[in-house]
Amino acid sequence: MKTNCRLEEIAQVLRTRQRFVVMSHMRPDGDALGCTLAMAICLRQMGKDVTVWNEDGMLEKYSYLPHADWVERPPAAPVDFEVAIALDTAVQSRVGTCFNAVGRADQWINIDHHVSNDCYGDLAYVDATAPATGQILFELFSQNELPLTAAMADNLFVAISTDTGSFQYPSTTARTYEIGAELIRLGVDVGSLSQKMYESYPRRRLELLRALLNVLRLSTNDRVASFALTHATAQSLGVKPEDNEGLIDSIRAIEGVVVAAFFEELPESKVRISLRSKDSRIDVSKICAQFGGGGHKLAAGARVGGALPDVEEKVLRAIAHEFELS
Repeated sequence: MKTNCRLEEIAQVLRTRQRFVVMSHMRPDGDALGCTLAMAICLRQMGKDVTVWNEDGMLEKYSYLPHADWVERPPAAPVDFEVAIALDTAVQSRVGTCFNAVGRADQWINIDHHVSNDCYGDLAYVDATAPATGQILFELFSQNELPLTAAMADNLFVAISTDTGSFQYPSTTARTYEIGAELIRLGVDVGSLSQKMYESYPRRRLELLRALLNVLRLSTNDRVASFALTHATAQSLGVKPEDNEGLIDSIRAIEGVVVAAFFEELPESKVRISLRSKDSRIDVSKICAQFGGGGHKLAAGARVGGALPDVEEKVLRAIAHEFELS
């Protein structure tokens, strides 16, 4: 754990301050959005003035989350707050345009589970042993007798489930299952919520997966699987950035594959890299750190300047080098 405060200190700020902005990282996933909404609901239950921002707004795929309509894109003109809260965000700049939209904040609170988080902010609670930031928020709310409603439970369940691969990843602990049970007691309908999370994908996502599988590469004696998405292909299929989430697991699941890599061509000559590992000896956060990124040992990412083929080759060489060292 890397932290400069206790959960009790954060709870005290939540109780005593009035004007908050809650945000999470750009290109948000279920943990980011679920945590953002759970925190916002908690604060509003306490009678606080709460603004909820994300650079990308609310994604279509998570529009079923309770109070999803609260999430807005940040305004162009800066706004002042007493407290700014960044959730599930390893690097402060990853809140994107939300950062400059905060004109002044008396305090910044940083709650996260990424090992690469450097504890930015005035109060930072970073627990890299937690499989999801949603698990940390549950502990914050429950240990400090803060509001914990059915709507919050749905958001926290989605946060934890999506970041643990539906409670399957190695970081999942007995405590994670205990929290899942507590959330169910608070009203989570596991069947209905899981169907929305995992069985309600738009057809364009399947078309995207088909296109990616057509360019699948196996390297390093078939221990590395990778595919790349060009900007032209994304445009031709009409896919949204959120459609990419989880597709890397399709190639990570191949028998014999240890590391999976997904390369996405972005505008302005940049490439988004996502890496997944099945073996902690191949630490993908270490690999991504070489390219200015970070994350966890088994899941990490980065954004790199350069042409897609060049970035792809550089990253695959870096992965191969880690196998040589292991």
